[in-house]
Amino acid sequence: MENKIVKLNNDIEFFYKRNLDTPRSAVCLNFAIKDYGMAPGVYSLMARLLFQGTKTRTAAQIAEEFDSSGIDFVVEMKMDYLRFRFLCLNEDFERALELVSDLVKNSTFEEFEKEKAKLNGELIAELDSPRQKVLDSFSKNIFEEHSYGYSNTTILENLSGVTKEQVIDSYNELFNNSKKIITFVGDIDFDKVEKVLDKNWADIPEGVEATEKALPAPLLENKEVTITKPDANQAHIIKGWRTETVDSADYPALLLLNIILGASGLSSRLFLELRDKKGLAYVVRSSYEAFRLGAAFSIYIATEPKNIEISLKGFEEEIEKIKNIPVSDEELGNAKNNLLGKWAFAYETNSQQACSYAQYGILGLGFDFYEKIKEQIMHVTPEQIKYCAQKYFNGNYVLSVLKP
Repeated sequence: MENKIVKLNNDIEFFYKRNLDTPRSAVCLNFAIKDYGMAPGVYSLMARLLFQGTKTRTAAQIAEEFDSSGIDFVVEMKMDYLRFRFLCLNEDFERALELVSDLVKNSTFEEFEKEKAKLNGELIAELDSPRQKVLDSFSKNIFEEHSYGYSNTTILENLSGVTKEQVIDSYNELFNNSKKIITFVGDIDFDKVEKVLDKNWADIPEGVEATEKALPAPLLENKEVTITKPDANQAHIIKGWRTETVDSADYPALLLLNIILGASGLSSRLFLELRDKKGLAYVVRSSYEAFRLGAAFSIYIATEPKNIEISLKGFEEEIEKIKNIPVSDEELGNAKNNLLGKWAFAYETNSQQACSYAQYGILGLGFDFYEKIKEQIMHVTPEQIKYCAQKYFNGNYVLSVLKP
């Protein structure tokens, strides 16, 4: 295994990892978001329209060329960055990079109205799910008036006003001025990869990080939202708090707190207490979502409508326990093994690794973040778990309840 970190001719930072005897190679190119105040829907449409033709290729030609070479290509808009990712056979690497380069540099954003209509329909269909509807309400309120809170309903409310010019201008801003990271994971010689990247992407500007961080406003009170959906046959409840994010000293303990409470399936406290012992839940879990500028910890349950109050009481009981009673060394050790085992599974493929390294790079965490955070997780103590529970599980929360 060989790792290298260099700068290409355009000064964009490039991370290279050689995994021997792997027939397919993966590349990620990330553009960091600088303008978190962009109108809702602009970035969502952008990611879709980057497939819709270039100056020399139609959408149909692009699809045919990718399919004929077995190239797996995805454009994804994340909370903090735009990601281009492709996976190809090693012998098709140059061809794949040329195709992706054409999309990155020459997209014409055709079929704008068609894609806008399709997005509108997909969002409406997704919000027909009671679970998605309550999660949508939660995200909208936990990051109110910030792009992290641009839920499906927020995008729907604003989508009709989004113009093609806005999308093109926003992409040009990302292309010309945003910080960028490139990663490669596969079994191709470094010199060849660097040469092909410089040939195709040397004219992509390096860009810089935003000088001002558009931090989400702090959550200074509790917000409670009730949603009525007449055709629902279950109640869906989500309660959550704002927390520190990935660059915080609390991050390792928060990851383990999530595993202990509800992210480890059958062995989690919420599952054992609320589903197994009390029979309250169809589904119960916790979640910790950490982005560059903010993070949220939440608890979710799907239950019978008559059990709403007792479920909320069950939330409170489990929160009080973990705030006041230190977890045992055995439970904490099991949580560490569970988390690291999940991560090992998530790092199996070249594509998974390339995306992870690109994410660490674009967030400014360092390409060695995975190794550093694993080490930190192994040293988390029961006292740190208790400290984080007391620090973050406070009266400033968002509670969203959907019921028939």
